[in-house]
Amino acid sequence: MATKVAATASAFLSRTNELSNLQQACIRILSFCESNSSRIGLHIHCPVIKFGLLENLDLCNNLLSLYLKTDGIWNARKLFDEMPQRTVFAWTVMISAFTKSQEFASALSLFEEMMASETHPNEFTFSSVIRSCAGLRDLNYGGRVHGSVLKTGFEGNSVVGSILTDFYSKCGKLKKARELFSSLQNADTISWTMMISSLVGARKWSEALRFYSEMIKAGVPPNEVTFVKLLGTSSFLGLEFGKTIHSNIIVRGIPLNVVLKTSLVDFYSQFSKMEDAVRVLNSTGEQDVFLWTSVVSGFVRNLRAKEAVGTFLAMRSLGLQPNNFTYSAILSLCSAVRSLDLGKQIHSQIMKVGFEDSTDVGNALVYMYMKCSASEVEASRVFGAMISPNVISWTTLILGLVDHGFEQDCFGLLMEMVKRDVEPNVVTLSGILRACSKLKYVRRVLEIHGYLLRRHVDGEMIVGNSLVDAYASSGKVDYAWNVTRSMDRRDNITYTSLVTRFNELGKHEMALNVINHMYGDGIRMDLLSLPGFISASANLGAHETGKHLHCYSVKSGFSGAVSVLNSLVDMYSKCGSLEDAKKVFEEIATPDVVSWNGLVSGLASNGCISSALSAFEEMRMKGTEPDSVTFLILLSACSNGRLTEMGLEYFHSMKKIHNIEPQIEHYVHLVDILGRAGRLEEATEVVETMHLKPNAMIFKTLLRACRYHGNLSLGEDMANKGLALAPSDPAF
Repeated sequence: MATKVAATASAFLSRTNELSNLQQACIRILSFCESNSSRIGLHIHCPVIKFGLLENLDLCNNLLSLYLKTDGIWNARKLFDEMPQRTVFAWTVMISAFTKSQEFASALSLFEEMMASETHPNEFTFSSVIRSCAGLRDLNYGGRVHGSVLKTGFEGNSVVGSILTDFYSKCGKLKKARELFSSLQNADTISWTMMISSLVGARKWSEALRFYSEMIKAGVPPNEVTFVKLLGTSSFLGLEFGKTIHSNIIVRGIPLNVVLKTSLVDFYSQFSKMEDAVRVLNSTGEQDVFLWTSVVSGFVRNLRAKEAVGTFLAMRSLGLQPNNFTYSAILSLCSAVRSLDLGKQIHSQIMKVGFEDSTDVGNALVYMYMKCSASEVEASRVFGAMISPNVISWTTLILGLVDHGFEQDCFGLLMEMVKRDVEPNVVTLSGILRACSKLKYVRRVLEIHGYLLRRHVDGEMIVGNSLVDAYASSGKVDYAWNVTRSMDRRDNITYTSLVTRFNELGKHEMALNVINHMYGDGIRMDLLSLPGFISASANLGAHETGKHLHCYSVKSGFSGAVSVLNSLVDMYSKCGSLEDAKKVFEEIATPDVVSWNGLVSGLASNGCISSALSAFEEMRMKGTEPDSVTFLILLSACSNGRLTEMGLEYFHSMKKIHNIEPQIEHYVHLVDILGRAGRLEEATEVVETMHLKPNAMIFKTLLRACRYHGNLSLGEDMANKGLALAPSDPAF
């Protein structure tokens, strides 16, 4: 059709000299134009300029509309700037186009120009401008626009009133929004629905439901959009509520369009009711790619890999071409189940159908390769090939680098991101702060904190929590507390970061004191924070506090959680209550390596060396593979128990049997075992031949053995070497 219209337009324009009214000819040609025929618009634009027809308002307005329908917003702006006269229609369609494209600042700037030109806005102008204010959450500017609405007499307009209600809701002024809604005369379905939508957006689920009830009582019929918004509350108001909404849709005879069906599929997916979601899909004869994608996403969300892939293949067999959302969903499944092979197959399909240029798909590919690969190479390659990486693209790569241990590279990537005028968001900065936590980069944390303060986002929870963790992990306890106090809201993650880091710093009393601050905020200990408090009690030997926390875990329903039981085993062991430690251990349905390490360590630290080694053998018999920490415990036990041969056997089995590479701490224990046995030459040989660079602790351990056994010359040599590494250590 577009080709046919283009040919007609060209032929028509070739005869323009024969027409007495060229203006009318151009307007007639524009009537042929369809929304995807941008080439025709250019054909018309040229003669308009050539023959000086820009004075014709109808012609310019038609041409302006054509450009906007073809997504040529900036070409439309050029035409708009060329127009010697601009009607309220021209101003409004341009402002509306910027608003729809989420170019909110451009929309408001254009509105300023309109007001300066003394062109009076209408209700449609105000509607678009207020939507832009809502998009920017600009309460001050929106308030001024509201004042203009009042002056021009549009306050009684139901559309403008409804959009103002939505604006105030999005800016957090719910009271003002309710007052405006109450003042609306003859509020219609759209007005009620926008108020319900505003309450849902503000997470006022129960109030949204109350408004729906009042809407029905007022005799205002809900429409499809009303029910779409109500289904958005179902994940919080529960499965039965959502089913009631579904029943209402059926009873009221609301037509099930694609958007409503997709909302129903999403609702059932959230509650893992995928069979119900599939029934919604099958209840229609129309085959829509968005609806099918919603079902694929539902299976992905519920980690039902086989069904997700099956639905993906089924939609393709029906002739439906998966879109960028479909491919993003199936790639997120690959990420979740760590299936690199499937991810590569999907990547190959994406290349064939030409979706590799989609930013959403590129982001999903970067994430998939970061999650599924042992290296960052493939993810970096995909990222490098992206035409227009957005903030999500950069953030995904940065977070992946942090996870893969390339923290140092994140800072260069952040600089490159900013240099390309991509503004980092709170998630990006949270990832950078996580890199700082790992590297203990206090200076970088201070720089980022300053940047956050300048952007006024330091109070947001995600960056606040990351700042707390970064400062606390670097030992800046006062800074961590100051950030905690300055946050608008705090949650369990905030306090879990504090208690974890305080424990790492050995500030166990401070860690326990965090409980008081939590309760002051009305936050109860959960599965994340509780083990940290139990660990603090263990390290302080605070038996009574530990017992109180044990009781709390039982009353709160956490007594079956392995993480809590593991920390309780450790606490009772360190407090000398071995029987209680054993009882708690026996409550663990499936002990993991941390559970066994806690038991073995508890027995060994309480002098029950033989029982500790027996527990280790039982652990192996039950199929739990030891880790690096297990061997630290065993070597320490053998050292304290003077079990030299057993210690040597455990050490050599690490690499030979369990494929665990000994670290410097293991070598320290090995040297201690040999030193206590008087085998100083062998201990010296270990230090000289090990694959790691000796540290001060290993020389200190061997020096202590030399002193005990009276080997002064070797002792002097060890003291000199240790002193070179730790000049201020009095042990040397």
